[in-house]
Amino acid sequence: MFKAFLSSVCALLLTLGVSLSAQANWYLDGESSRLSFITTQNANVANVHRFLVLHGKVDRKGHAQLRIEMDSVNSAVPLRDERMRDLLFDFKNFPEAQITAQIDLQPINDLASGAQLELHLPVTVSLRGKQHTYEAELLATRLDERRFQVVTLEPLMLQAEDFGLQPPLETLRKLAGLSAISFSVPVGAVLIFTAR
Repeated sequence: MFKAFLSSVCALLLTLGVSLSAQANWYLDGESSRLSFITTQNANVANVHRFLVLHGKVDRKGHAQLRIEMDSVNSAVPLRDERMRDLLFDFKNFPEAQITAQIDLQPINDLASGAQLELHLPVTVSLRGKQHTYEAELLATRLDERRFQVVTLEPLMLQAEDFGLQPPLETLRKLAGLSAISFSVPVGAVLIFTAR
């Protein structure tokens, strides 16, 4: 009798936990998440960069927002980081970039732990006062009752001309003494959200 009662209580708590997480806001775990991009110079030299400070949230209606602190760019080359912060991103006037999307949370909330779901959806990137929308290929994984992960299945290909970045890129090219810098930049992400 007691075992049956205990099983009923556990089942009730589990159901309650699932329904609570379904109604929760999801917040980005900035420590466990990563947003990186690749630049190509002189046609065949690629460099990987990442942003160290990210903030994000997915609200109950599925509105997702990722905020990137532009002065947190890191390429492991301090002079290059300084030039990107000041000249390319103009972080003093545009301290953050944003990526927004609308996600149908129900299929993710319905996933069992460890199950995955492919997402194909438009994402809007806001950078240096300009916006552009791209089609994203993402994979959502339900890690457990309180966490899910979203990764890019394919890099998001940002184009410099979409944000008016050709002039600052040309300035960077001259300062670095390069023959060329690519105007196409692949961006990849591993984002982990926790229900609260």
